[in-house]
Amino acid sequence: MRNNKGELLRVRQTYLKTLLDYKDKKEVKVITGIRRCGKSSMLAIFADELRKKNIAKKQIIEVNFESMKYKDITNHEELYSYIARQISGNRKTYLFFDEIQTIKKWEKAINSFLVDFNVDIYITGSNAYLLSSELSTLLSGRYVEIKMLPLSFKEFLDFNNFHPSFTREDKFLLYAKYGGMPAVADYDFNEKMIYQMLEGIYNTVMVKDIMQRNKITDYTLLRKLTDFLAHSIGSINSINSISNFLVSNKETEHKSAPNKMIENYLAALQNAFIFYELKRYDVKGKSLLKTLGKNYIVDMGIRNMLLGYRDAERGHILENIVFLELLRRGYKIHIGKILDFEIDFIAETPEKKIYFQVSESLRDKSVFEREILPLKSIKDNHEKVILTQDKSFINSYEGIKIRNVIDFLLK
Repeated sequence: MRNNKGELLRVRQTYLKTLLDYKDKKEVKVITGIRRCGKSSMLAIFADELRKKNIAKKQIIEVNFESMKYKDITNHEELYSYIARQISGNRKTYLFFDEIQTIKKWEKAINSFLVDFNVDIYITGSNAYLLSSELSTLLSGRYVEIKMLPLSFKEFLDFNNFHPSFTREDKFLLYAKYGGMPAVADYDFNEKMIYQMLEGIYNTVMVKDIMQRNKITDYTLLRKLTDFLAHSIGSINSINSISNFLVSNKETEHKSAPNKMIENYLAALQNAFIFYELKRYDVKGKSLLKTLGKNYIVDMGIRNMLLGYRDAERGHILENIVFLELLRRGYKIHIGKILDFEIDFIAETPEKKIYFQVSESLRDKSVFEREILPLKSIKDNHEKVILTQDKSFINSYEGIKIRNVIDFLLK
């Protein structure tokens, strides 16, 4: 499928189905996610699906606020006036607003459209501030958030072309190295070009979605914080430990890194969807712990662009990939704590709970014992799974399932 610029649009069926399911529902559809993860392409594909359903061209209004075509629309009043002029008749009009957070008080215009016209509204944004308390108050629950992430491994296989000799393990290594940004497919696995492209995405996010949005001026500290978090994915950190590292470490020495500043910068990185924070949950005490969480990065390609890919870190990379997959599948996720043990992920939906351990390999007996003990310590009857890259291993041990991680990702 191609858009009106002739660019190839690759369909991500899971998100398309979600949008089709919500079509004509009263809620505003809010698609969030890091820049260049595919939000704009998804809206273009969905608009094309509407046209296939014989919805007239004039009933579909598409506005991308990163285009100079709309540079004169800067606030909610100008946005309202522009759209009101475009709407004709009482037939339902489908409104698509891309990167709407650039418009001042845009949420007031959205609310007015719902009141004044027969519309079905879809908006995208690259910052979590899109769903601020003000928007929630104005829309009074009349919106649904669709969280978009970079490509899953399954989608990565559909988007890219591979040499016929490549095994699925070869393909997974490419995924772990270059990540899931859809644009990776345009560069035929040329490392230099891919990392240049990812650096461009990263710099745009840093400037537009973090520094400008939050009025941050200390780029050096922000970059060092990003590098530290990217390096320590899968490791427990606190604001104190991060601040102490940035101040004392020779490679990242900074004149000052007060805790409040670090906290604000970290929140800005999370709101721009570069990092996701996980809190710890005490399994035995059945309570959420307030300290010592983890941060996972949104895309392994961005992480490797920043730090370089190292085989020695494959365990943490694998853990990060599993976290993102659980997030895609709609789980609410926590880190587990039981006695002195840590459980990589507690994944929950209203219907089920699963405990996950992630390990590159279980062939070393000491590693096997280290990964199995936390799960054996849990006395409830919920599913317990260890994910590993081992190709062949026992399928279960004392009721604990052991699965190949690639099988899991392709399920």
